[in-house]
Amino acid sequence: MAPAARTLRSGARALSVLLGLLGLAACAARNPYIADSTPLPPAPAASSERALDPAAYPAAPLDFSAYRSWRWQALPAGSGVIGPEQVQEMVAGALDQHGLRPAPAQQKADVEVSVGVRNERRIRQVYDDYGGYYGRGPYDRAYGAWGSVPLVRSYEEEVLVVQIELFDPALGRRVWSNRAEARVGDDRGERADALRRAIAQALEDYPPR
Repeated sequence: MAPAARTLRSGARALSVLLGLLGLAACAARNPYIADSTPLPPAPAASSERALDPAAYPAAPLDFSAYRSWRWQALPAGSGVIGPEQVQEMVAGALDQHGLRPAPAQQKADVEVSVGVRNERRIRQVYDDYGGYYGRGPYDRAYGAWGSVPLVRSYEEEVLVVQIELFDPALGRRVWSNRAEARVGDDRGERADALRRAIAQALEDYPPR
């Protein structure tokens, strides 16, 4: 081979080796694209300082077994011939039967009791249906089913309405309420019995189940 050709081949080989070294050096160079983790922007001050809204969550059920003592929120008044002392005595006795005892003096009560008593009048209706029959009609009419139109009678009566409410002073709100009524008679004894029945019916669903 001519000396000139060998010189060209050697030069080309040296050039290729040089280019390969430059390529390796470029690969070993630091990557210009650096991974970076950008932190999340801080939450707005209004959202971080916003108070929780209790109304957004359902209220926890009340534990009525925790109510053991009571006192009057205001002394109840009487109604008609029924005096306030009689109302107070009957309500206190009924509450005792449902596990509520009067709070000792100078001691906080679990619940405060409010009682309202009033007389109201009701219009009642009675339907008198004398029924029908099957047979020959009047004036020798053909056989068939015959009947009468029900007779409606209206009358007025007096009732005694009792409403009982329980308030939790720690919660600052009413926690239970119910009302009932009973028909009253003319004499004092019948009115006392009506009051007793109405109080018992009003407290029949306490404590709630």
